[in-house]
Amino acid sequence: MSSYRSADPIRTYYVYNAAWSFLAALSFTLSLVYYVRDAGLDPLQMVLVGTTLELTCFLFEIPTGIVADLYSRRLSIVIGFVLIGAGLLLQGLVPAFLAILAAQVLWGVGYTFTSGADQAWITDEIGTERAGRVFVRAQQFELAAQIAGTVTAGALGLISLPLPMVLSGAGTMLLGLLLALFMREQNFHRTPREERETFRQMAETFMHGLAVARRRPVVRTLVVISLIAGLSSEAFDRLWTVKLLTFDFPNLFGTSDPALWFTALALAGTVLSLGASLLLNRFSAQRLQASHPTGILATLAALDVLGMFLFAFAGHFWLALAALWLRQIADTVTSPIHSAWLNRHVDSRSRATVISMVSQANAIGQVVGGPPLGALGRTSLRGALLASALIWLPIPALYLRLKEARTTEEQVV
Repeated sequence: MSSYRSADPIRTYYVYNAAWSFLAALSFTLSLVYYVRDAGLDPLQMVLVGTTLELTCFLFEIPTGIVADLYSRRLSIVIGFVLIGAGLLLQGLVPAFLAILAAQVLWGVGYTFTSGADQAWITDEIGTERAGRVFVRAQQFELAAQIAGTVTAGALGLISLPLPMVLSGAGTMLLGLLLALFMREQNFHRTPREERETFRQMAETFMHGLAVARRRPVVRTLVVISLIAGLSSEAFDRLWTVKLLTFDFPNLFGTSDPALWFTALALAGTVLSLGASLLLNRFSAQRLQASHPTGILATLAALDVLGMFLFAFAGHFWLALAALWLRQIADTVTSPIHSAWLNRHVDSRSRATVISMVSQANAIGQVVGGPPLGALGRTSLRGALLASALIWLPIPALYLRLKEARTTEEQVV
């Protein structure tokens, strides 16, 4: 088998990332519609699906990382894609709640096998100096493949909602097997014990993050914002599909099939978000790159919560779409501004701890906040959506409070 493993690593990285981006879009574009229409999941079950996936990824990130650190990046990636494919295949073939939960565990564990292993592999093979350019180029291939996968999912979904999911699952398993044949790994070295991630290190990072947050008002505020966002978003991100499917869809190209509409919504949302990002970069570049972009972050957070409230109360299809797009645009524009600001103003010694702490706070928020709001959604879908919006409501004010903490922040950073 080793004779097959002679493919150029950069080309392999591009092809595999594009293929996975296509397959992921093929599966996930209509998955939420499938959960409601074919599997008959109620609001609580919809949220529990997301919570199960989030919790699985959180718990298995460390043990699965041991394979990539000790044995082989390639082996870890291959195992990951076979498990992800099996999960996607299971949920597409068996439209039942328990089967879909089991599928989340399978593909969640699989994701943790691939998480970080692919970037570590290509960096080992080509070196850190070339890796940066490769990552940027790979992202371009991924975007093009994602658009193609979204369109393909819509076309196949008109035939059968589970069809794109089943084909994606089979394709992902095949991708893993092809990588086992062709993926070259010549520069792998075991990660030293002191550099490996462990549960003890995770606990130490969490405790150190709490200590940093107690000392530093800016870090404390960012952790609180991340926790609140997690508490709010898990339910809303699952339940908006349930509400949208209560509307009568207008005819589009001679059909009102939700498969076509959700594909169009995904594409339109991507285009609108890209357009908003380009416009802001063109006309407000100085504000976006400001040392303290708290004002624009607060504005975007306010637009986010406005979109959530509008969607919860929307009684008309087009108003609901406008609210969803408003929220998607706000989220898309916020992400790079927030990341750049955080990395720019946290010193290198604390950067990894702060980023990890913010990420952990969001995951904890999703696991804790999702199920209660999902249970509320069983009796009142609007109530659950409104509760999500109310939980998000303090975030704009928290960003504005950071302006008052600038003096302290200069001492921190």
